[in-house]
Amino acid sequence: MPRPRSSVPTKTKASQSAEATASSTSRRAKWWQIITEPIVCYYGFIVTVVFLMAFGLLMVFSSSTVDLVAAGKSPFSQLISQGTFAVIGLIVGTVAAFVPVKFYQRFSFLALLFAMGLQMLTLVGLGVSSGGNTGWISLGPITFQPAEIMKLALCLWMPQVINVSKTRHLGSVKGFVVPLAFFGLGFLLVLAGKDLGTGLILLLIGAVAIFAGGFSLKAYLLTGAVAAVGIVGVFVLGSSNRMNRISALFSGCTDAADAQGVCYQSIHGLYAIASGGFTGVGLGASREKWNYLPEAHNDFIFAIIGEELGFIGAGVVILGFAILAWCLIVIALKMRNHPYARLVLVCITSWIVGQALINIMVVLKLLPVIGLPLPFISAGGSALVMCLVASGVAVRMAREQDDIAAIFSK
Repeated sequence: MPRPRSSVPTKTKASQSAEATASSTSRRAKWWQIITEPIVCYYGFIVTVVFLMAFGLLMVFSSSTVDLVAAGKSPFSQLISQGTFAVIGLIVGTVAAFVPVKFYQRFSFLALLFAMGLQMLTLVGLGVSSGGNTGWISLGPITFQPAEIMKLALCLWMPQVINVSKTRHLGSVKGFVVPLAFFGLGFLLVLAGKDLGTGLILLLIGAVAIFAGGFSLKAYLLTGAVAAVGIVGVFVLGSSNRMNRISALFSGCTDAADAQGVCYQSIHGLYAIASGGFTGVGLGASREKWNYLPEAHNDFIFAIIGEELGFIGAGVVILGFAILAWCLIVIALKMRNHPYARLVLVCITSWIVGQALINIMVVLKLLPVIGLPLPFISAGGSALVMCLVASGVAVRMAREQDDIAAIFSK
């Protein structure tokens, strides 16, 4: 006797495929929802900043020990110095994270004037030169770079003045005259000390602030073209050292004299990265830091990371800065009701992530050597402290976003 057929319908291949597609789409949607959630980005930003800072302390120690021992100093001296600045930066950054936004709006112009005043002091007796640039002030045992303060001051002041000017002048080009004038003054003060690298970061901050602030595209492109011609004509073509670096970069550094001169640092940076391979030669086992690679603990610390920790270590660093950019931009895009805080986040992102990108491109010999530290990681007290303070400001601005604010208001 034949068995009765089951009344439960069997799934066809088409229905199974449709369910699998729907499940896959649902998983992608879930992940997308997670990584675009403001509160996830808020904590993701904080964790990434702390990670990069801690990782930087480790790499500063690893990359500086040889030079310190050769100079008869303690191998821990650079670590202790950098660690001290990290603690200072964390303390001040934490305070900055709880300062009212209105305070930043009200006193941002005074902060810019203060930074400009300090920058002017570098051009007189208090200025200290390094690597052909005069951008540091020495006060007894303390040496710091005022341009780092100016970076944050511009990130705080330009959003404020742009928003006010847009309201008064209804978005016309006239409303951007004051922001352009003071930005140009600060930019020229830095370039007066021949620090083109820092000047480029200021230029990046200003360009992003003005563009994101709603400046006319036609006027923006015209102003940018005039500024580019002026910078190239005066500060690049007018400097034989910079011209030699640029020409050597495009010629491939094949000349023997260039290999021992303007290309020396770039070549040894590539040697370090190439020898690291995928997993690296091991933490502390770098060969290029044995007096071969100049500024191994500072501007070229990314090369030591690539050598000791390989592609994996270098990739982690790049991923860290990508996360910073993603988190701040996601938060900024979701806070349309807070134009000042939104624009401050965009400016801080352009500073930190833009500088990191330029530093890495220099080490990879995609750009000529211009002398910029890798944020949070390179040795240098002024840069580390101000990056951590800027991160604290970013945290405060991020809490203006409605979803994040709702969490902290409970």
